[in-house]
Amino acid sequence: MENAGTTSVFDLLIWGGALLTLAGFLGLIWCVIYIARARKAQLEDEEMRAKLKKALPMNLAALFLSVIGLMLVILGIFLA
Repeated sequence: MENAGTTSVFDLLIWGGALLTLAGFLGLIWCVIYIARARKAQLEDEEMRAKLKKALPMNLAALFLSVIGLMLVILGIFLA
């Protein structure tokens, strides 16, 4: 039986992964809002392309964080 007061490395792995996933999810929400505002502003083609080029790296980074975070959660669950 486990002690209720102790925190294992696996618990930290799970919670750390959950925080990374949350950070990635917030980044994805930022991307959606950023692009929605750009579409609502009805920018010219070149200006819209510039906005999309700015949002693309953030979108990929947010997806990466979410995936890594979910992998850490799964790893922590399997190893716990």
